[in-house]
Amino acid sequence: MNILETILVYAAIPLAIYGVCALATLRSKLASSPRYRPGQPWEYPPMWWSANPEGVGGPATAEGETAAPSKVRGGARGNW
Repeated sequence: MNILETILVYAAIPLAIYGVCALATLRSKLASSPRYRPGQPWEYPPMWWSANPEGVGGPATAEGETAAPSKVRGGARGNW
């Protein structure tokens, strides 16, 4: 093996592989929309999210009153 073949096998090919891997991992960051950062104005409507919507409260009745509170118990603290 001459010096050119040695450099290609031990330097250029591994650098090319690292370059392809780097481009593959950075591709999603370069193509995506910018992320929200604290302090920026929020341009979306507010949304209430709950993992258990039935446990948040009862549905509103026809008269505009809420139904009896749910009997669902539990949670992250383990209050059963």
